[in-house]
Amino acid sequence: QVQLVESGGGLVQAGGSLRLSCAASGRGFSSLSMGWFRQAPGKEREFVAVIRWSGDYTYYGRSVKGRFTISRDNAKNTVYLQMNSLKPEDTAVYYCAAAGVETFYRDTRDLESEYDYWGQGTQVTVSS
Repeated sequence: QVQLVESGGGLVQAGGSLRLSCAASGRGFSSLSMGWFRQAPGKEREFVAVIRWSGDYTYYGRSVKGRFTISRDNAKNTVYLQMNSLKPEDTAVYYCAAAGVETFYRDTRDLESEYDYWGQGTQVTVSS
């Protein structure tokens, strides 16, 4: 069992930056694929990024590539999402998610169904 708690959300102006954190508890964090998703009002949940268990490979959704960076610290059981050049369309609830080690290698790594554990979400609002 893995519990995930996100933090770091808030209100920021367009062009600004925020850093989200996701603290994990439970066993086996260093062997998990860790992802971020987001959901805007009235829209489906969208894949943002995923990072391999070792932290050396990452994969991003098209809408955030080049602006967002996912990273992890296995010693602290924490995954991060650094968000730069934020746009109003980035406004959403951001969710941290955990999956097995094999998820990162699958073509379906960007699907919600691949992830077994979810945090409660943190709100990010970008004003224009």
